[in-house]
Amino acid sequence: MTDVPIPPQPTETDVAVKMRNEVVDDLIAEGTITSGPVEAAMRKVSRELFAPGAPLEEVYHRYNGVVTKRDDDGTAISSVSAPQVQAYMMEAAGITPGMNILEYGGGGANAAMLAELVGDTGQVTTVDIDPDVTERAARVLAETGYSRVKVILADAEDGVPSPDGYDRIMVTFGAYDVPPAWTSQLAENGRLLVPLQLRGLSRTIAFEKEGDHLVSYTSKLFGFVPVQGAGAHEATLIVMRDGEVTFRFDEALTFDPNQLRDVFDTPRTEVWSGATIGRTEPWDTAHLWLATALPGFCRVVLDKSKNSGLISPPGSHTAASAVVEGDSFAYVTTRGAADAPDVEFGAHAYGPHADELAEQLAEQLRIWANEHRGGPGAKFYIHPAGTPGDALPPGRVIDKPHSRITISWPASATAGAGQGAMHHPNE
Repeated sequence: MTDVPIPPQPTETDVAVKMRNEVVDDLIAEGTITSGPVEAAMRKVSRELFAPGAPLEEVYHRYNGVVTKRDDDGTAISSVSAPQVQAYMMEAAGITPGMNILEYGGGGANAAMLAELVGDTGQVTTVDIDPDVTERAARVLAETGYSRVKVILADAEDGVPSPDGYDRIMVTFGAYDVPPAWTSQLAENGRLLVPLQLRGLSRTIAFEKEGDHLVSYTSKLFGFVPVQGAGAHEATLIVMRDGEVTFRFDEALTFDPNQLRDVFDTPRTEVWSGATIGRTEPWDTAHLWLATALPGFCRVVLDKSKNSGLISPPGSHTAASAVVEGDSFAYVTTRGAADAPDVEFGAHAYGPHADELAEQLAEQLRIWANEHRGGPGAKFYIHPAGTPGDALPPGRVIDKPHSRITISWPASATAGAGQGAMHHPNE
């Protein structure tokens, strides 16, 4: 009997290369990767080397990042961003050979791809506040042929000066604010890409520098680990019913939280908007519209392990957009048969003014559906703190320690909401 030769088994490297190419193919097919240089960079860099010990299926998941470090409470504090996120940000940045790039939140993998894009004539500097992260990034970058990348241990809050400024600054953690250094250290007409926290919502926004301020040109919903160090921010939480329901506010409260103490002892009001949306259709712009139009906007979070039916967030979600006014609140919910292609938006509300607050929320959902759904979306402007209100564009102004951030919608949507919903806080 002749022995049948056993074919060689693929090595882990072979499997990684195959999976890397597959995820790039998928990102091209969905339209996230649109240029040859970004495609080439993502095919070349071995993500798995920057996430030691992680399964390849996790490393090369198209939409999920890989957590590389957690704090003592188990909260993710460092990660390798998802391939889709990396591709989107690199395409939005418009990087060309010879550019000077600064990255904040550097685990190494993204910096390696940026190094491929700028080539031998460009420069990439990657910064992180955690010495474990910078040590690993510097070591793996050197081992994989990217020793020309500068790795710096520093707090992003103060920036990293460069004589001629940076052509691009890319932030790969969730930022609450935009420190002055990020704008001042950009070259004229430079671009900043930053995942920004806005009224409890996260948007990864690409900005261009125009004088002393920044103007967005594209944005997308992505989540990131939160900023550490001087720029860290703690949300204000109101915990109700032994933790079953929590209200989350990004900004300081403008009301006495004790007013909500007995809110769940009142009957629930229900108002349906008539605005529908397909079950697979994105509706993140609806949240952003509500955050723009409603002064008391917040997020309400349900602990499902304690769920007694007090609130019903949309679908299988554990959080919903909400509005609080003094002693009453309303939140977004949905209804629809399980086999129906669409669901309808509505509002549930509690408190002495539940009826009017539920109707107010439902009306804003109608405005979004009629005037903004599928449209160009909002623009974002970042001006220095202290900029007078009459020097800002129309829209919802969010004041932060370093900046005044304006969310501005197309004129038709703004008119539909009424000028009372869109204002500067000092007017």
